[in-house]
Amino acid sequence: MKYPASAATKAAGLPGLRGHDHTGLTVPDMKQAVDFFENVLGCEVIMSFGPFADDKGTFMTDLLGVDPKAEIKQITQVRCGFGSNIELFEYSAPDQRDLKQKNSDIGAFHISLYVDDIDAAKAYLDSRNIETRLGPLSINDGPAAGQSILYFQAPWGLQFEAISYPKGMAYEKDSETVLWSPKDPGK
Repeated sequence: MKYPASAATKAAGLPGLRGHDHTGLTVPDMKQAVDFFENVLGCEVIMSFGPFADDKGTFMTDLLGVDPKAEIKQITQVRCGFGSNIELFEYSAPDQRDLKQKNSDIGAFHISLYVDDIDAAKAYLDSRNIETRLGPLSINDGPAAGQSILYFQAPWGLQFEAISYPKGMAYEKDSETVLWSPKDPGK
């Protein structure tokens, strides 16, 4: 199988692209979010900083596209296993909304975490009273055959997915390039 070079990008792509560094998420309460990421998921807090605001100018709008009176109360970066980083933001803003998104909403997202044993992950989440959806669901047909998935939610509604494919997925047999996987981050 062909694996992309670590420093290579497509000629028409973003110059110097090496990979995904982090995903930023706005959370309603940093203490609650850090507790969930550390004590339920097992992630590690790497750094925290803030606050940031501009009471007199347009810095927040110019930099981040938010209301000029928005304040970032705190930013916390966490690392979960061998995956990329997750950046948590706690904002306050005059025009702040609570999206209560569903996976079917345009622009919606979820965070998928690879686990070695999805049945053990389900039992663990149940023991911690974390809301889960149907599953684990094993995929037996098509290019994703070989994976099992289980959706669950953080206490404030953020969607997560536990995923496992210990023997790989069906598409890998005929593909020149495979998807990045935390099972073997160097591939």
